[in-house]
Amino acid sequence: MAGTLFLCATPIGNLEDMTFRAVRILKEVDMIAAEDTRNSIKLLNHFEIRTPMTSYHEYNKIEKGHKLVDMLLDGKDIALITDAGTPGISDPGEELVRMCYEAGVTVTSVPGAAACITALILSGLSTRRFAFEAFLPSDKKERREVLDQLAGETRTMVIYEAPHRLLKTLRELLENLGNRKVTVCRELTKKHETAFATTLEDACIYYDENEPKGECVLVIEGKSRQEIREEARAQWEEMTVEEHMEYYKKQGISRKEAMKMVAKDRGVGKRDIYKALL
Repeated sequence: MAGTLFLCATPIGNLEDMTFRAVRILKEVDMIAAEDTRNSIKLLNHFEIRTPMTSYHEYNKIEKGHKLVDMLLDGKDIALITDAGTPGISDPGEELVRMCYEAGVTVTSVPGAAACITALILSGLSTRRFAFEAFLPSDKKERREVLDQLAGETRTMVIYEAPHRLLKTLRELLENLGNRKVTVCRELTKKHETAFATTLEDACIYYDENEPKGECVLVIEGKSRQEIREEARAQWEEMTVEEHMEYYKKQGISRKEAMKMVAKDRGVGKRDIYKALL
């Protein structure tokens, strides 16, 4: 029988957030695969966990991943942990999960802390729909593409950022998204935890004068549907009614149906479109 891969969440700051189940699993498995063994040994020592540990990180995820899968196929149970939070979110854990499924190995989750969810529920912004972006790409072209996509995003957005890059990222977001509401979450679950609810413009002013410290999670409000409707209406109003009608008729839409669509786009009645065409 093949073993099981356990995705074990660890605290993102406060050690009291470690679950009883996570401690038990980490003691019972045959091996712990950790993103940074030097960092994780402190956690394991705190909870008196003596299980052997090996490194699994971004730079060895393929080679080490195959070795871990072989161990699992030999019947060994392995727990995967990250530096902090839930493995598989913005880290190489997702690659190991994929490899396990391809090999027919059972994967299960031992849930716990996750910085993105913790920040989202602290933000005071809408939590019903959200888009998690993790860290924005460092490549300029790719970063530009992501920012362009975020400019039209209607869901609440969650972004990770390091303190030394925070101000630059806030300025880029302000330039591309406009002056949205934002909550800057720092030092989550730790002694100096803060959730700074403000706007992108005011955040830029504040952090220009106050050096940010600690890892940050930005929670940014999405574009409202009203904004999208107003932008679309402004686009249509740049056309004459005749041009607007022609736009739909070229798509094979009947004159009668095109009149309905033009009226809806412009926020007026169909009779008004009929009169304008006359």
